[in-house]
This record gives sequence, C-alpha cells and structure tokens, in this order.
Amino acid sequence: MSNLIHMVKLSVGTESIDGLMRWQSMARAQGPDGAPRHVTRMWPKQESTLLNGGSIYWVIKGFIQCRQRIVRLDEVFGQDGIRRCAIVLEPELFHTTSAPKRPFQGWRYLKPEEAPIDLSPERKDEDSLPVELAGALADIGIL
Repeated sequence: MSNLIHMVKLSVGTESIDGLMRWQSMARAQGPDGAPRHVTRMWPKQESTLLNGGSIYWVIKGFIQCRQRIVRLDEVFGQDGIRRCAIVLEPELFHTTSAPKRPFQGWRYLKPEEAPIDLSPERKDEDSLPVELAGALADIGIL
C-alpha cells in the first residue's frame, strides 16, 4: 500500500478554474484562518495517506483541470449539530492536464500513478484549449 493518496472531487457549479478561485476567495469558502476549505460529510478513512502530501483534484465541467494540496482535516459541526470534515487546502491551484471524469457523488481516492500531471508554470497562462479538446488530446498522449 502506498504512503500517499489523492482525492478527486467535483467542483459543482464551477465553470472554470478562475471560477473556483473566485469561490475560494469568498469568506464562506474559508475557515477561521482564511485558508480555503471544502466541507464534506464523511471523514476520509485514509487520512494519514492524504496528509502525506496528497492533493484534491478538481473536476470542472467533466474534466480534472487542477489540483490543490491538502494541508489538514478539521472537525467542524454544521448548524444541524452533525460532525463534518473540513478539508483545508493551500490557496495555490496547480493547473493539470485535462482528464475526463464521469459525474459521481461525494469524493473518490486517486492513486498517484493515475493522477493527471501538472502543467508547467509557463503553460498555465497560455490561451487554453477548449476543455473537451484538451481532454481528447490528453487521451491520445499529445498533451
């Protein structure tokens, strides 16, 4: 068993990486320390492997497009008194090669060898290809 695992999560309602960045800059998407976080009902069973350098890979419009490093998991309680897990993230988003991902509920684990690779910093500001085209090119090994 690997000592590192990632997480993949749908970014519901997000149209672009910029939209995800805008959402995370809002106070309601941040914890008391100002760090962006995603709150989920379930606590990850593979906590130690996630916290050993894992990232959350964001699915936007049907494709994994970026990732953020996971800093820690915080226990939070909703207004309903139910315990939840706040996945605290580093603010920096790393653009990745596009990888198609079918819709799913909740989150899934992602093995490091199955994770899309990061784009080089020089490429992240290039005019991006349409997500569907970038995904098709990635499928055949061109991107």
